[in-house]
Amino acid sequence: MRHDSEDLPWRTKLAYLATNAVARGCIGAALALPYTWRVPFMGWILSRIVGPAAGFKKRAAEHIALVLPELPSTEHDRIARKSLDNAGRTLIENYSTGALLARQKGAEINGPGIEALEQAAQSGQPVILVTGHFGNYEALRATLVGRGYDVGGLYRDMSNPYFNAHYVRTMQAFGGPVFAQGRKGTAGFVRHLKAGGQLVLLFDQHVQRAPILDFLGHPARTAVSAAELALRYNARLIPFYGIRKPDGLGFDCVMEAPIVPSDPETMTQAMNDSIGARIRANPEQWLWVARRWRIDEYYPETAT
Repeated sequence: MRHDSEDLPWRTKLAYLATNAVARGCIGAALALPYTWRVPFMGWILSRIVGPAAGFKKRAAEHIALVLPELPSTEHDRIARKSLDNAGRTLIENYSTGALLARQKGAEINGPGIEALEQAAQSGQPVILVTGHFGNYEALRATLVGRGYDVGGLYRDMSNPYFNAHYVRTMQAFGGPVFAQGRKGTAGFVRHLKAGGQLVLLFDQHVQRAPILDFLGHPARTAVSAAELALRYNARLIPFYGIRKPDGLGFDCVMEAPIVPSDPETMTQAMNDSIGARIRANPEQWLWVARRWRIDEYYPETAT
C-alpha cells in the first residue's frame, strides 16, 4: 500500500528517499546505454549486487527449495540469481517504453487465446487477461497495443511513494488506462470492463483473507477477484505470458485457451495451475523473492 509522503515518520521518509535515489541512479545509468546493453546491465545489477546485498537472493533460494526440494542447493542459488536477473531486465524494459513498444510491434502471438480475444473484441465482450510476475507480461501487452488494443490494468501502489510516482508513469506510457487498487480505481476498472474493454490482472501474489488454494504444490492465499469479475460481467478470462527467450531480449508471446466458467475458486485454481506449469518449465523467470507462501501460517513448526 502506498503512503502519503507527508504522513511518513522521518526515518521511514529518509529510507524511502535514499532507496528511490539509488533506484533512480541505476535506472538513469541504464537508460543512458543502448537498449541491448541496458537490459543485461540492469539484470546484472539486481542479480549480482542489489539482490544479494538486500537479502533477496537468499529469500528467493529458500522459496525455490520449498517448491523444488529435489534440486541441489547450488541449483536453488542459480535459479534465484537468474530470477533476479529477469526482474532487473523487466524493470528497465518497462522504463524503456518506446523501445519495447517498437520491438514488440508486429510480434507473433501464439495459442488459442488470441483468437478468443479477437472474437470477443468483435462482439463487444469484455476480456480479462490474467498473468503473473513471470517473464515480462508488459511485452505481450505492448504487442497487443501494437495491434490496436486498448489494454488497461489494475495495479497495487508500492509502499515507497517516491518510487511509486515514476513507476506508475511507465505503466501509463504503454497506452490503455491503468487503475490503482482501491474504491476509485476499481470503479474505473469496472467501467472499462463493462464497456467491452480488455484489462490485465496479476494474480500470483499473497492476499490476506483470500481463499487458500494450491500453488506449486503448497497452500497459498489467492485472490479470486479476476474470476468473480469474469462471471459477473460475462468476460472471457484468458491466461497470457511474455516468456523471455534464451537471448534475454526477445519474448515468446503466448495466450492460452480461456478459463472455462464455473465458480470463482475452481477458475482461480485453473489459473494457478496455468502459471504453475509455466514456472516449472522456466523457473528462472518467476519472481521467487515474493512472499507467495506465508510459511509460518501453514507450517507453524518452521516459524522462527
